[in-house]
Amino acid sequence: MLSNRYVLLATTALAPVLWGTTYLTTTMFLPADRPLLAAFLRALPAGLLLLMLCRRLPRGAWWWKSWVLGVLNIGAFFALLFIAAYRLPGGVAAIVGGLQPLVVALLASRVLHERLSGRVLGSGAAGAFGVSLIVLQSQARLDAIGILAALAGTLCMALGIVLSKKWGQPASLLATTSWQLIAGGLTLLPVLLLIEGIPAAPLTATNIAGYVYLSVAGTAFAYVAWFHGIARLPASTIAFLGLLSPIVAILLGWTIAGEHLSLIQIAGIVIVLGSIAAVIVARAPISPHERIHLRGRARYR
Repeated sequence: MLSNRYVLLATTALAPVLWGTTYLTTTMFLPADRPLLAAFLRALPAGLLLLMLCRRLPRGAWWWKSWVLGVLNIGAFFALLFIAAYRLPGGVAAIVGGLQPLVVALLASRVLHERLSGRVLGSGAAGAFGVSLIVLQSQARLDAIGILAALAGTLCMALGIVLSKKWGQPASLLATTSWQLIAGGLTLLPVLLLIEGIPAAPLTATNIAGYVYLSVAGTAFAYVAWFHGIARLPASTIAFLGLLSPIVAILLGWTIAGEHLSLIQIAGIVIVLGSIAAVIVARAPISPHERIHLRGRARYR
């Protein structure tokens, strides 16, 4: 049972690891000053691909629930993410994202009635401090609009995690993920046409390769893994795994983009990893399904 939990944690962690590559992909492969186009081309194609695989549409209340979750988890979050990525260097967009575990823990305690433990609060504060060490040692200038976009994106994703956990999954994982991606992509379309318009210059092969990577690996695959974890792990644990994204971003910036990595930033990475480990190694609560299973085993001993 314990090994299964760690396999689940590892597969769920693939999502923020892949998202951590978004910053570098955006700056190296995508056209400049087109954040809404990037968000739209990342979401809608991925959703249509998954819908082709599952071939199932929402029913009843899940039409509007899919739209709400699609806006929070995909539409608004993607747009804000790309705005932050365009206006901030790699890793800096996560300056406010370090607060996400605390925000999710507070929301989950109110909406999902998850226990708000001292371990979670302490680990959340340590994680935010670690991210600040990573970011504040950067020599790059912090942009106000980029920081505000990162803040709003963090709030959207936190609420999306909690509502996804509360509402559950009425269909297969591929189906519910596709609904959200399509809803988020379609919501972005009128905003894209109104603000950015259709690109005047054709996309290059490099641009297309970047969009394909973000749509297939960074979105379709990553969100399937993410929502699979949301359905089976506490919301606060999910949020802590999200802290892996800025670590991946800053390490990629160091190894590939040639960005400077100081000793204090390394200390910040260690602190963030420690905060994640502190939550992960805590004894997981036994679910009702597992409790019934254990009772059944005890009955036949």
